Amino acid sequence: MTELKPLNWKPAPGIGYTVVRRPDGGMHYTFTDLSDATVRHWQEFAHEHLLDADRLTRNLYDLRQVKEVPESAVRTAIEVNSDPAARYIRLAVVVANNAVANSIREIAALALAEASAAIKIFTDIDEAEAWLRRPLDQIV
Repeated sequence: MTELKPLNWKPAPGIGYTVVRRPDGGMHYTFTDLSDATVRHWQEFAHEHLLDADRLTRNLYDLRQVKEVPESAVRTAIEVNSDPAARYIRLAVVVANNAVANSIREIAALALAEASAAIKIFTDIDEAEAWLRRPLDQIV
């Protein structure tokens, strides 16, 4: 097995997310809020990791504790996802309910042409994990 890249993530005061390395080498993010400070911190962290992206990766974003997703947070995620290195990522986003999922889908649909990661939104974490476990060449 390939050695895992260092995570290089450190918690900061007022930041509403944590991240750990997944056993498959990807990252598991858990968000408790999507405040401006949280989104900015995540954006910087995500861009740093995209700089040396060199292989297919599976990431999980657990947003089940987030009850509302600001449009600005989705727009920032779209901007990060437009980085050409994002094409190496399969991303499962888990949300609390269909209302949150639909709000993300509506905003994300505006920038679908820019998306380069394979992204799917779930309300069940087990379904998200099953999708992530599929061979990386099976992203549909």
